[in-house]
Amino acid sequence: MKKLVATAPRVAELVEYNDREVLEDEVKIKVQFASPKHGTEVVDFRGISPFIDEEFSPEWNLFVSRETNSARGIVFGEFQLGNMVVGEVIECGNKVTEYELGDVVCSYGPIMETVIVKAVDNYKLRKLPKGANWKNAVCYDPAQFAMSGVRDAHVRAGDYVVVVGLGAIGQIAIQLAKKAGASVVIGVDPLSHRREIAEKHGADATFDPISTDVGLEVKRLTGKLGADSIIETSGNAAALQAALRGIAYGGTISYVAFAKPFPEGFNLGREAHFNNAKIVFSRAASEPNPDYPRWDRKRIEETCWELLMNGYLDCSDIIDPVVPFADSAESYMKYVDQQPDLSIKMGITL
Repeated sequence: MKKLVATAPRVAELVEYNDREVLEDEVKIKVQFASPKHGTEVVDFRGISPFIDEEFSPEWNLFVSRETNSARGIVFGEFQLGNMVVGEVIECGNKVTEYELGDVVCSYGPIMETVIVKAVDNYKLRKLPKGANWKNAVCYDPAQFAMSGVRDAHVRAGDYVVVVGLGAIGQIAIQLAKKAGASVVIGVDPLSHRREIAEKHGADATFDPISTDVGLEVKRLTGKLGADSIIETSGNAAALQAALRGIAYGGTISYVAFAKPFPEGFNLGREAHFNNAKIVFSRAASEPNPDYPRWDRKRIEETCWELLMNGYLDCSDIIDPVVPFADSAESYMKYVDQQPDLSIKMGITL
């Protein structure tokens, strides 16, 4: 059997592995579909770090802190790639009662032919209802961060909403904002293909930030008022500057992206002060949730799964391209690392 791993910075390969025994509270899944994470996972794959006090050491083959010389723990050759898997349960531990052989399930997991996961008291392992779309299922993770971003932005019926960055999280945020009743939803991304998909799934208008003064256009499109809410998923300094320019007075910027250090020239004066912008840093996985105790990570996960499985959300155009497992190493390097503009979220069939 084979699995997809990073054998060196920016190098993916399929390598052989042997399964261990399934424990009494676990199930083994024969993977049928999978998808990698195009955001934070690729940072490790490239052998770089979002933390300024760490660097990659080729000699050690892992991350090392510049100050403490301590290992961060990303060891190439062992670093498995992947985020979500969908497949059939083929083995159950003797304490597993909620799952049976033949059940089709979704779980967090690496890209490999079989995945063993805990099945007892694990609300992250989900059964797919009959006829459910596997492409929706592998968007389970980005849907949670999209929902968190929309909720933290306090999107309400009639609002003017902007979503910056139309990757998987941004695309789902477009759908959620529109279905929540926002009267105008605007998508922002330099890639025309992503803008087209956003317009197909609810965006009333889209802008290319490279050729357009996005903040100015948002003000024009909203009768000079500006956006009530802006959901920023790109992590780009210019995008946040444009958001501060396009936000309505007292509006909220929900910052979902995990940004790198901003370059010199970023300006928190001018529009930021005149528009009295509020910036909230949104992260579905951080507890307690801003709406705790009514909302927590578990409720976000359960709600997202329901919306994905009942068709409220449509991720069919987000998963593209879909490649065979045999080609997954080359495809990962191309679509996730080298030319991410060609893909929103890559799918893999096994």
